Amino acid sequence: MAPRITLEDVSKAAGVSRSTASLVVRGSSRIPESTALKVREAMDQLGYVYNRQAANLRQSRSMTIGLIVTEIINPYFAELAMAVDQITHDAGYTIFIGYSRDLADRQHEIIASMIERQVDGLLLLPAPDTDPERLAKQVNAANVPVVLLARRFAGFDYVGSENVKGATMLGEHLSALGCRSVAFLGGRAAPSLTEREEGLRASLEHKARELWSVDEFRSSITPEGGATAVGRLFDLGRLPDAVVAYNDIVAEGVYGEMRRRGLEPGRDIAVASFDDTRIAASQVPPLTSVAGFPQQIGTTGAEMLMKRLADGNSDIPTQLTLIEPRLKIRSSTATWRPRT
Repeated sequence: MAPRITLEDVSKAAGVSRSTASLVVRGSSRIPESTALKVREAMDQLGYVYNRQAANLRQSRSMTIGLIVTEIINPYFAELAMAVDQITHDAGYTIFIGYSRDLADRQHEIIASMIERQVDGLLLLPAPDTDPERLAKQVNAANVPVVLLARRFAGFDYVGSENVKGATMLGEHLSALGCRSVAFLGGRAAPSLTEREEGLRASLEHKARELWSVDEFRSSITPEGGATAVGRLFDLGRLPDAVVAYNDIVAEGVYGEMRRRGLEPGRDIAVASFDDTRIAASQVPPLTSVAGFPQQIGTTGAEMLMKRLADGNSDIPTQLTLIEPRLKIRSSTATWRPRT
C-alpha cells in the first residue's frame, strides 16, 4: 500500500511551512495568491486529498494556544514570545500569555486556568522547581499537548539551547585566557543550570582549572540576585579570575556590585554569561555571552506544537530539538589578563 500523502509532504514540496499549507487548504485569504498557487500545484502533483472529516473535527477546537514564561522584562523571554506569536498567528491561532514569575504553584494555577478556557495546546518555559509528574498529570488529564521551551524535563517535547556544549565552549575560552579559577553565580536548581555547570566543570577541570559553584552562589534570576550572589562570593574573601553568570540579567547585577566594591569588570575579573540578549552587547564593557537564540527556540517550539495538534497528539514519539549555541566573545573577557 502506498504511503498516505500528508500536508507535511505538501508543504515540503511547495517550499512553505506546514501552517501556511494548512491555511491554503482551508481557503484562508491571508496567504498571497502566488504562495497559494504553489501549494495547490504541490497538492495536484502529489495527489493530496483534503480530509474534510478531520477538518470538521478540528473546527471544534478553540484555536487558542497557551504560552507561559517567567516574565516579559527579560529580553530573552520577550524575543521567544514574539517568535511564538508569529507562528501561531500564521496558523490561525490566538495565544494567551501567562507569567509564572518562576513559581511552580503559580505556574500550575495558570495552566489550570488555560485548560478551563479550552486551549488546544501549551508552550511552557517551566519554573525551575517544576515537578514533572505533577505537570504530566495536569496536562494528560485534559489531553492537552505541551512543548517545553529552554528548560528541559524528561517525558515532554522540548526545544532549547544545547547548554552543555555552550558552557563547554565558554569554559575552553576562559581556560585559554589563563583563568585558573571561575565562579559560577546565579540561577536556581534546574536542568538548565545543571547542564551549564556540567559543561563548565568538564572543560575547566580538563585544563586543571577550578570551578567554584555552590548553593551559596545560587540566586533569583534578576540583577538583584546577581549582585547578592557575587557579594556572597566576595564576602568569603575569594577573588576568582573569572565570574560566569547564569544569564545576562544576572550579569547586569554582577557588574554593578563589582563596581560598588571597587572592581572593574573585564579588567580585574573576567565576566561572562549565557543567552546573549541585547543586554550583553550594551554593557560597558560589552559582555561575553553564549548565544541561546530565543527566537529560534520559540519558532521551533511553536511549529512542534502545531504538528502535534495537526496529527491529533498521538502516535508521535517525544520530540527533542537542541539549538546549536554560539559563543560571542566581547571585551569583558577578551581584554582580561592574568594577575601577576
